[in-house]
Amino acid sequence: MHHHASRRRPHARRAFTLLEVIIAVTIVALLATILVPNVTRWLGVAKNRKAEADVNSLAQQVRLYMTEKGVSRLGDDFELDVLCEGDNPIISNPNNLNDPWGNRYVVMVPPSVNRDFDIVSYGADGQPGGEGDAKDIINGAR
Repeated sequence: MHHHASRRRPHARRAFTLLEVIIAVTIVALLATILVPNVTRWLGVAKNRKAEADVNSLAQQVRLYMTEKGVSRLGDDFELDVLCEGDNPIISNPNNLNDPWGNRYVVMVPPSVNRDFDIVSYGADGQPGGEGDAKDIINGAR
């Protein structure tokens, strides 16, 4: 009879050594430094694309409004909020008048790009002008 065989403890779960933990943390840190800038860039690109789609869509809705009201040109004081007014508004949710950065889209009369009016998002910085993510996005500009 082998007594020591029956008394053998089940294997204790092996703990991670400090070295293994340091290596794992280093790998995660490296991955983060590689991925995070790309993810932020992709988010910026996505927001710019959404803004481009929005300004073109809003321009169509403003033209629909002009047709319904029988106006051939917008006054300098025209505000997008009127699209949300009345019993049967063209835009039911006023939040749709905000760009992906949370700023209101702006109507420019007189326009700088189009014949009748521009719908503009000032981009990530919310200021006119700018480059990259901060550049202005105007309907029909591309």
